Amino acid sequence: MELKVTFWGVRGSFPCATPQHMLYGGNTACVSVESGDEVIILDAGTGLWQLGKYLVAKGVREATMLMSHTHTDHIIGFPFFAPAWIGSFHLDIFAGHLRDNGGVRSVFAEQMRDPLFPVSLSHMAANMGFHDFEAGEDLVIGDRIHVKTCRLNHPNGATGYRITSGGRSVCYVTDTEHYPGRRDPNVMDLVQNADVMIYDSTYSDEEYARGRVGWGHSTWEEAIRIGKDANVGRVYIFHHDPDNTDDKMAAVERQARQLWDRVTIAREGMAIEL
Repeated sequence: MELKVTFWGVRGSFPCATPQHMLYGGNTACVSVESGDEVIILDAGTGLWQLGKYLVAKGVREATMLMSHTHTDHIIGFPFFAPAWIGSFHLDIFAGHLRDNGGVRSVFAEQMRDPLFPVSLSHMAANMGFHDFEAGEDLVIGDRIHVKTCRLNHPNGATGYRITSGGRSVCYVTDTEHYPGRRDPNVMDLVQNADVMIYDSTYSDEEYARGRVGWGHSTWEEAIRIGKDANVGRVYIFHHDPDNTDDKMAAVERQARQLWDRVTIAREGMAIEL
């Protein structure tokens, strides 16, 4: 069974709706993985708005959402996710960092609580299940999709995912900070020999060293180093800094391809079929 990966939002921190952010995209993190009738949603940034319209048009009746973490840029699209307002839709939401901190349902409910939002989570008509687990546990979706998880290095916690179906694997590793001079063993174990790795590449090595240590993000050079060391089929640079305009991203793409021909910068609307 083939896997189809689509990037609906590739930006980090906050959405960028300017003419200088159109080529690579300004919506925050949201990626879908489709395998047969199964739809997996990775994060609920502003890109979720467009994914929701796609799912409604396609007549999809159920999906699974895997949260890397629940900082605002990764959940802000949820109130505008059209399927969540349809009574016949079923959505399971998983998070690996909140079991001992109120649970994932409480986070989604809080962002829609008065006076932050005019309509509460309880008004959404879809049948929704909220599931908390510990990063490092394995998950099974449907009858054929295996999901391996790991703990990432990010303030308040975050989870990386490896989705495997039909012998193909896609890894989603965003909002994590690397350890300079050595590979993160959790990440290396997760992504070893994967077909695709989507990786937090918010900064360059130079930018990271210039005052961004401890902010919870990594670099596009580290993405390449991990990809080479772990024998990843293709690496996708993801979670672009809002300050990175299209011109800046194009320059990063040229530099990255000079270092390794198996690296691509994720763009909003880009689709991959494995």
